[in-house]
Amino acid sequence: MRVKPSLTLSDVRKMLTACEARANENHWAVAIAIVDDGGFLLGFQRMDGVAPMSAEVAVGKARASALTKQPTKLFEDRVKERPAFATFPAGVLIQGAVPLFHQNECVGAIGVSGVKSAEDEQIAQAGADVLG
Repeated sequence: MRVKPSLTLSDVRKMLTACEARANENHWAVAIAIVDDGGFLLGFQRMDGVAPMSAEVAVGKARASALTKQPTKLFEDRVKERPAFATFPAGVLIQGAVPLFHQNECVGAIGVSGVKSAEDEQIAQAGADVLG
């Protein structure tokens, strides 16, 4: 039987802390979602002042990244070339999420929403960097 790595609660807490720290450094208020490889929510944080819609978008970005094992920027760019990708069922295809890998296995993703998409991605990457 194959053994597959998975995120722990400790991993999720460390990543949320790193994301929040990056957001605070820049005075950005965001929603942060961490999902497992199936797109199911493991951790979530909505900073003060963030629009309610950003909460849903962060989860959707994270889900899309986990299910496709790609950063959502890839799909945002693809939608510009092929608008049919906008109906892709994986989640929200807007820049701001990155997949999480451990031992060459996708173990989940981090999605962020609340500021410009490139800034959302910077915050998500700060959390991903915790896994090394």
